[in-house]
Amino acid sequence: MNLKNVTDKYRRYLLFEKGLSKNTIEAYIRDLNKLLLFIEEEKLSLISIKTSDLEEFLAGLYDNNLSPRSMSRVISALKSFFRYFMLDNYREDNPTDLLDSPKTGLKLPVVLSIEEIDSILSVIDVSTLEGTRNYAIIETLYSCGLRVSEITNLRFSDLYFDEGFIRVVGKGDKQRLVPISETAIQEINNWLIYRGQIYIKKGYEDIVFVSSRRGTALSRITVFYFIKQYAEAAGIRKDVSPHVFRHSFATHLLERGANIRVIQEMLGHEKIATTEIYTHIDRTFLRQEIIEHHPRNRR
Repeated sequence: MNLKNVTDKYRRYLLFEKGLSKNTIEAYIRDLNKLLLFIEEEKLSLISIKTSDLEEFLAGLYDNNLSPRSMSRVISALKSFFRYFMLDNYREDNPTDLLDSPKTGLKLPVVLSIEEIDSILSVIDVSTLEGTRNYAIIETLYSCGLRVSEITNLRFSDLYFDEGFIRVVGKGDKQRLVPISETAIQEINNWLIYRGQIYIKKGYEDIVFVSSRRGTALSRITVFYFIKQYAEAAGIRKDVSPHVFRHSFATHLLERGANIRVIQEMLGHEKIATTEIYTHIDRTFLRQEIIEHHPRNRR
């Protein structure tokens, strides 16, 4: 069996049949490659590998201090691969059926208060080109609950400002319409004044947020970097990333009574269970408020 051919076919299956995003596919392929290396070292075969062999493979990852959350991701990748392997008639049984994911516990995402978001925005120098752009990016991340890849890929053809919406291309190239605030619209328009001064490379003319030096789309790393810098400058001690603004968007909507199904649609979650994490955050917030303000808890 040519393992490279199998891997290439599996990659196409994830892209065209399952409609997964590029990042998810690459993560699955990385985990599959770990298994293929193990198979090569142990002189095993994908066709005859047993559950006990997979347990030994996973035990090796555990011994190398792989976290329970990462272990769960690897097991999910293995289950996906062997389902495909059966569909393509390579084998009749699935050796991952008896594999159990480790208990990871409930890890609540980091959320910023409105005051903390305002503090981050207040340290940005909006008299500069980069500052105006970065202010607009953060305002849009929070206003619309976007992923970092969704903001870096945002196009002029996705903007429907007259109607108060933007079109977002999410995971698996699935599209959704998201309302955008007047504040975010104004900040994007402020950035566009500066953008007109930049030489844009061919192929990037439709990209809203571009690099002032390269004239191409911003990288995800660039957005991560400047958000970290602004959070530190604002004295925020939380681990702030672009995704934190997405979490804050959902949590603040829920705290103010928005329907969880509406939040699910705005975030582009396929399953309501993914969105329900924010109900746990809301309960945690309410508990903290009670502990802080209830007369029986005050000293």
